[in-house]
Amino acid sequence: MRFEAKLALSNALTKLLLVLLGALVIPPVVQRVAVEHTDQRLREKKREVLALVRRDGLAAFVREERSETYADYNLLKQEYLSITPLAAGTPPGAVRFFEEPRQVDQEVEDFRILSCVVPAEAGAGRPFRLEIGSSLGTVELLTATLRRLALWVLVAASLLTVVADAGFAHYLLRPLRTLSTRKLRGISHPSEFWFERIPTHTTDFRRLDDGLNALMRQLQSAFEKEREFMSNVSHELLTPVSILQSRFENMLQDPSLPEVQAAQIVESQRTLHRLRNTVRTLLLIANIENEQYLRDAAVPLAPTLADVLEELDDRRQQRDITVAVALHPDYVLPLANASLLHTLLRNLLSNAIKYNREGGHIAVTGRPTPAGGYQLRVQDTGPGIAPANLPLLFDRFRRFHATGPAAPEGYGLGLPIAQTIAAFHGARLWAESEPGQGSTFVLEFGAAAGPGKRST
Repeated sequence: MRFEAKLALSNALTKLLLVLLGALVIPPVVQRVAVEHTDQRLREKKREVLALVRRDGLAAFVREERSETYADYNLLKQEYLSITPLAAGTPPGAVRFFEEPRQVDQEVEDFRILSCVVPAEAGAGRPFRLEIGSSLGTVELLTATLRRLALWVLVAASLLTVVADAGFAHYLLRPLRTLSTRKLRGISHPSEFWFERIPTHTTDFRRLDDGLNALMRQLQSAFEKEREFMSNVSHELLTPVSILQSRFENMLQDPSLPEVQAAQIVESQRTLHRLRNTVRTLLLIANIENEQYLRDAAVPLAPTLADVLEELDDRRQQRDITVAVALHPDYVLPLANASLLHTLLRNLLSNAIKYNREGGHIAVTGRPTPAGGYQLRVQDTGPGIAPANLPLLFDRFRRFHATGPAAPEGYGLGLPIAQTIAAFHGARLWAESEPGQGSTFVLEFGAAAGPGKRST
């Protein structure tokens, strides 16, 4: 998962936790706010009633001679007012708030009640008890309304902040995306690296960009020096190897040379021959990487493959190995080097013969890919390759060991050459194998080339 997606997901989860916490905390807070709001309304009603009593006197509400209680309920029974005259000398009491059921017209209703004893000095001829009640249904309705409002506001604010955080993270991490997509993705060689500085004002990204540029410049310089060194050394080694080869041949022509020394010289010639092949291979790799070969010809696979099989026919027959070729259709590389492509296919088929079992089989199949390219598979029936060796097959100077006690050894340059030539043609080369099930080398060309009209 991308860092930007992880950051957005983290912000979303944080906001979700905030909403859940709000869902737990908001109800009691809103309940308390609604009760405080109701109590404040009851206090205001009390002040209004006392103002009326001071203005009109207590007699306007109760009949003094009968000391009746004055009560008034609104039509919906959501509020009520009660004034009860008290005996003279009744001490005043503090304002109390409580909840209590009251019977109203044969119905019992729960009320939030303000109760207090008003002294005679408040404008009445005698003290009285004042009660003002508000239905708890009104309080609950207000509580539910406030709760929904608070939750919707919290959800909306959370969604808004999630979108804002995602947009800001997208903007903030744009230099990092540029680093990963334009500079690091698809880089197969330091020479392909894009050294232009990315536009950013973030110090950390600027340092990362500068560090990558400096590192890739060092790698590019090291690669160039390695190429130059390999090319120079290969050229320099060919001359003394040729001189030694000539001297050994001259020594073998001496009729007085003892048989034992002659056998040693022949063995030395074999070693020198392997050394010459190794030097030539290194020189070939250096020349390919230095782009000293041209890709200026349209090369079909089928004829090239037929030439390679004809060249390797003696080795194939010595080991009694059969070959089946099925290219449907043939494939033509419009820009290729015929010599290098021949070397590539020769190395793959040579390995398939060398590491196969006696009396084995090789299947060469070619099919177009869904992306418009072409895939060539070279499959053998050999002992297979151990999983630990698969990542090392294309490393230079790694000895290739098949799975089996009688498996032959190689100097590990055939497959690196094949991969170098494949990369030179814009193709991919990889291996698939299971011990005891044989090996398959897959060569996949991109969509730049085109299918031919031949088929085998």
